[in-house]
Amino acid sequence: MAKIYSKKALANTKMTPKKETINFIINYSRALSIMKIGNRNFEIIAN
Repeated sequence: MAKIYSKKALANTKMTPKKETINFIINYSRALSIMKIGNRNFEIIAN
C-alpha cells in the first residue's frame, strides 16, 4: 500500500488533442444551428 500512495500523480502529463479531433469539433460547431421557436430550442445539424 505504501507504494501506491508514494507515486507521483499522473495528471502532470501534458495531453494534447490530435489535429483531426480539433477539426471535427470546429466543423461540428459550424454545422450546428440553434433555432428558437416559441419557448423551445431546436438544434439542427446541416450536413
